[in-house]
Amino acid sequence: MIRIICLGKLKEPYLIALTNDYLNRIKKYHKIELIELKDEENLELEAKNIFKYLTPDDYVITLEIEGKSMTSDAFAETLDKLFIKTSRLTFIIGSSCGLSPIIKNRSNLSLSFSSFTFPHGLFRGILLEQIYRAFKINNHEKYHK
Repeated sequence: MIRIICLGKLKEPYLIALTNDYLNRIKKYHKIELIELKDEENLELEAKNIFKYLTPDDYVITLEIEGKSMTSDAFAETLDKLFIKTSRLTFIIGSSCGLSPIIKNRSNLSLSFSSFTFPHGLFRGILLEQIYRAFKINNHEKYHK
């Protein structure tokens, strides 16, 4: 099971369409769930809301600018290895205020896609595309160039 926990709800139709497109593509390979939580001004309150969806068995990957960078191939290899060890991968995309230190401490892997700051809705699409790309790479299917 892949779970993506996001702070804030999408409003823009083109971002909703992008997200739904990649969710449907990924569902051909693996069960995936996207959870939208309210974007709070208080990081501790956000952390409390996030923890409601975490179990001790979750392998938590936080998306952070200061996290580890990797290529698409390395990301695919990482996911492939993680699925051998765990059945529950949970990605957490923080709010515009970032992530609480409590959530960062719970993280098993801090991952950065770029030093750039992206709009949160657009980043969901980027994350989903990379997860989809990872499945295509790991299944030796044409897509990744």
